[in-house]
Amino acid sequence: MSNTVKIEDKPHEECAVFGVSVNSFEAAGIVYNGLLSLQHRGQEGSGIAVTDGNKIHCRKNTGAVSEVFKSGTLENFPRSNMAVGHNRYSTTGQNTIENLGPFVIEYLTGRIAAAHNGNIANAKEIKENLKKCGVNFTATSDSEVISSLIAYNMMKEEDSLGGVIKAAKDLRGAFSLIILSGDNKLIAVRDPDGYRPLCIGRNETGTAVSSESCAFDGCGFEFIRDVKPGEIIAVENGEIVYQGVCLSTKSENAGLCIFEYVYFARPDSVIDGLGVYEARYNMGMVLAEEQPSEADIVCGIPNSGLEAAAGYSASSGIPLAAGFVCNRYIGRSFIYPTQIQRENAVKLKINPLKSNIEGKRIVLVDDSIVRGTSTEKIVQAVKDAGAKEVHMRVASPPSKFACHFGVDTEEESLMANAMTLNEIRAKIGADSLGYLSMDGLFKACGKCRVSFCSHCFTGGSPYAKVRKNELEK
Repeated sequence: MSNTVKIEDKPHEECAVFGVSVNSFEAAGIVYNGLLSLQHRGQEGSGIAVTDGNKIHCRKNTGAVSEVFKSGTLENFPRSNMAVGHNRYSTTGQNTIENLGPFVIEYLTGRIAAAHNGNIANAKEIKENLKKCGVNFTATSDSEVISSLIAYNMMKEEDSLGGVIKAAKDLRGAFSLIILSGDNKLIAVRDPDGYRPLCIGRNETGTAVSSESCAFDGCGFEFIRDVKPGEIIAVENGEIVYQGVCLSTKSENAGLCIFEYVYFARPDSVIDGLGVYEARYNMGMVLAEEQPSEADIVCGIPNSGLEAAAGYSASSGIPLAAGFVCNRYIGRSFIYPTQIQRENAVKLKINPLKSNIEGKRIVLVDDSIVRGTSTEKIVQAVKDAGAKEVHMRVASPPSKFACHFGVDTEEESLMANAMTLNEIRAKIGADSLGYLSMDGLFKACGKCRVSFCSHCFTGGSPYAKVRKNELEK
């Protein structure tokens, strides 16, 4: 039995990417700061690659950003004006150094480093075709397949950009990519369905590309715009030298993963025209309209339920109150030596604030219920602290379907896939339970400029079946 306890009973997004092309020689340090800001998207491994003339130097390892790049490590990189970085949460391939990004691939006429966020539906087919052409593989990650495909096409094309465009047209699924090429280009690609976010920042020194806009603030860049679905951007010497929508799709029910707004993204990010904080606040407001409750206070479950709780309070008129104290020194995963400590892991992370809770009827708001194990413990802890009633409200629809594009959910583990609403309510010990409707979620995210993939709620992803079949082979 593993001693590792995942404190938050939430799905985890696969990874984060960040890259810069600037006119200074601080690229590695800038990318380090960017990865720190994107740590929430992946904690299992981190890596940075930089250019040095026609060479690419890369350092990567398992662990959080600050663990991989300890004091003095960044100084070992050559001074460079281009760099790309990656944070990983593994969903395909084991969490080993071989599966971590960025992937550095050498070919006859050059070399690249590539960082990838997403999952590729036709990865196995591409891998087999490349093997027939003499390409060798050392990892089990989709990202190595993508990187090798790009390198193979670069070898056949006149320039790196042409190779990326040709390779990207063969990919099916979710991919936000940043590629560092040996010919001094930083190339960014977002898949034609726009499953994962990708955006551009600028300052007086050059251009940055990031999974989320929140990373620009800590690096001194100004958020300019999102990379459009299907768009490819090329940056050289800090300036954008190419931008165009080169990839098209005929997919239905595809688009930005709506769980980015529900949980994955940081609240201070803006994705495709809609602020994440605004979206979550709106979810809470609509939730109060659809699932009202008579109560004395509204409390959000830290940290992902706080914005929706504020919206619920504003819409319902029920006062908002702090319901928990967080131990900020415990991360999402921790290792405990005894079973008793593992059972108390949730209490070590968040502890009910008895002075606010005792004797009150409480609306408890969270962004989602996925497997339900932590929710049950939190509801019990609130009741143990003296709550008179606990009315659970969830700011998203029931999660019923597994995602095959970088989210670690399995359908058999999803509570809403196996239980009725009343069975879930009884299992978690709440006095009542209400979810946001699908229409309510779309309403809350109405300002977003792109369409959504809501497969985890509705089962409508166009690539889900092919990806599931591939993973089962």
